[in-house]
Amino acid sequence: MLATRVLRAAQGPKANITGFNMRAFKEATGQPRYDPWERHEAWRYTGPFTRWNRFRSTLPGLGTGSAAFAVYLGYEYMFADDAHHGHGEGHGEEHH
Repeated sequence: MLATRVLRAAQGPKANITGFNMRAFKEATGQPRYDPWERHEAWRYTGPFTRWNRFRSTLPGLGTGSAAFAVYLGYEYMFADDAHHGHGEGHGEEHH
């Protein structure tokens, strides 16, 4: 932790110069008993607009691309010739 954070924590809560207490304001407002727009806003959180569907459609080809790349890496590991991958023994004896 930074030294400034330690010093701020030792001083206690910061004084509010405006006198406005947000916690008291939120407790006083509470939840409205009836929201006339609730019915009109419900579509935003159902069907294709749910949180999961919005998250899923953020990167549409990531799963397919990752699976294809993993298959390619497996193929290369199993079947590809390692002669072209690096400069190992015998580099000076033969030319490419």
